[in-house]
Amino acid sequence: MTKLACLTLESVGDYVIDDDLAYAELRRRGWQVDVIPWTQPVDWSAYDRVLIRTPWDYQNAPQQFLQVLEAIEASGTPLQNPLDVVRWNLSKTYLRDLDAAGVPIVPSVWGEQFDAEQLAASFDHFGCQRVVIKPTVSANADHTYPLRRDELQARRSALADVFANRPYLVQPFLDEVVSAGEVSLFYFGGQYSHAITKQPKAGDFRVQEEHGGMITALEPDAALQAAAQQALAAVPAPVLYARADFVRVGGADLLMELELIEPSLYFRMHADAPANFADALAYWADLSTSQPVQRDSW
Repeated sequence: MTKLACLTLESVGDYVIDDDLAYAELRRRGWQVDVIPWTQPVDWSAYDRVLIRTPWDYQNAPQQFLQVLEAIEASGTPLQNPLDVVRWNLSKTYLRDLDAAGVPIVPSVWGEQFDAEQLAASFDHFGCQRVVIKPTVSANADHTYPLRRDELQARRSALADVFANRPYLVQPFLDEVVSAGEVSLFYFGGQYSHAITKQPKAGDFRVQEEHGGMITALEPDAALQAAAQQALAAVPAPVLYARADFVRVGGADLLMELELIEPSLYFRMHADAPANFADALAYWADLSTSQPVQRDSW
């Protein structure tokens, strides 16, 4: 029996988690699946695999989180997605690497600590009257703030407190996120599985369910799938699971996020999604640990 540990958070609270659908499929296939808070001391060597699934509070202690993953790797138990990919994907600065590789991303400017002049200049840089500022390490839209040009002076002090010692990025506020929604495509073992549209509730810009976002199934067109494949091809190493988030602006699909650590995978939105995930995991589990995974074998 294959023993699988799936990392989660200590207190689920109001989070919407449907990973039990995938766990049930794995158990049906004879796997032992233990769901374990990432902060809990564990003998990781007792498991055959460890999956990072729903540790949705890791951004509050990213170094501690990495130390846990390092302990898992040191135990000899394979971690998915791999630690090197997690380190790369942990900060949204990975978007700069994708941009350099030719992947169309939402235009962004970067800062190491709060710079009011840089923030003011971003309106002209993007040619817009509204921007979004957010930390480079964040999840669930934490500390993500839309800002109008005429609000900058009034909110300057509060933003300076939040970003005084917190690296950040600034992007144009895209009305398309509100009007048409954000699209997510899901890949397991490099193969397309399913897709959804996430649209914020009236009066909000956040698409997450915890903030009232509305989720609907989607059949992505060829252009969206090509954009997602281009982004995946730029990842430093193969991954078991990936979620690519896009917004379509003027006919162009711009990458908002490439989630490779702990994305919600929305198994409930497609009947085959749990089996697709289990198939990919079984394939990876059968791979010889003495040979690297080749991209053309995905």
